[in-house]
Amino acid sequence: MNDPSRVAVVGVTGYAGFELAKLLLRHPHVEKTTFFLRESHADIHCLSELFPQLRGWGDAPCRVLSVDAIASSGADVAFLSTPHEASLELVPQLLAANPSLRIIDLSGAFRFGRAATFSEWYKLPAPDAKALRLSVYGLPELYADRLPNAQVVGNPGCYPTSVILGLRPLIDAGWINTSRGVVCDCKSGVTGAGKEPKRDTHFVEVNENFRAYNLFSHRHTPEVSDHLGLAFEDFVFTTHLLPVDRGILSTLYVWLQSPRQAHEVEALFRDFYAGRPLVRVMTAGKLPELQYVTHTNFCDIGFALDSTGDRLIVVSCLDNLGKGAAGQAVQNFNGMLGYPETAGLL
Repeated sequence: MNDPSRVAVVGVTGYAGFELAKLLLRHPHVEKTTFFLRESHADIHCLSELFPQLRGWGDAPCRVLSVDAIASSGADVAFLSTPHEASLELVPQLLAANPSLRIIDLSGAFRFGRAATFSEWYKLPAPDAKALRLSVYGLPELYADRLPNAQVVGNPGCYPTSVILGLRPLIDAGWINTSRGVVCDCKSGVTGAGKEPKRDTHFVEVNENFRAYNLFSHRHTPEVSDHLGLAFEDFVFTTHLLPVDRGILSTLYVWLQSPRQAHEVEALFRDFYAGRPLVRVMTAGKLPELQYVTHTNFCDIGFALDSTGDRLIVVSCLDNLGKGAAGQAVQNFNGMLGYPETAGLL
């Protein structure tokens, strides 16, 4: 399908939702975008009333959220930038109301092939079995071939995107000595925690501070395990909160099965991501920084190899609201509808 599309967006009031709105409103293949808001925003009829910075180019219509309203809106695709609990309810209801509707869900509700995995890690009811069978994991660099026929796409988590993209070439090549352990040391800006006020994300708690959180219990852990084929006991996944607005930097430590040279490592990554325009591989010894990727939809990957060639450190860096959320959702949208992969993103 290459005709212009109509889309519906639920959840625009959050950070990722607003980022998604800005991308879709400028997307060359989106004919119309309608935003659906909860009853508490029933007096909002135009998106620029909610976000005055969009005046003059983002005057898109807003409607009160209901399943019937979305199903009858004429939308080809619905984006859900909603809490996990909301997506659990909305996805099966939308599919029942409009069987031809395609859905991109930015929550964690439909990221796992096993319903039990979601329930165990998110402490929420299992997702609808039928909707789960229809879903695919939306990491285009790995699963682009699944997108054209997908009806439900579970948009990956921001941390797992950085870790999986950083390690998957090495995993597939069989280069990592997993018996010596893999360490995924990840750091994120505060927007990754969402817009709902929490004590730990207040300005005075974050400013001039730096802390680790959810050690051995972060719910993005099973995504890393599933898509790298690593057993839980073979890797450590540690997350930290940076005192910055946005961006993720993941430092990934591995031992190699046999010594390698820097040019071999660089060639492996370049070959693996050849033709994948939103992953940028840096030359040997050059490392990514947050300032290179924030407000973009790129994932930058760099590395350093020790003098023996046995130990490798990979640095994977992206914008948690871009390639880690809204940008990736649009990339998935492009793959589902047959548009150029970078449409609306570059």
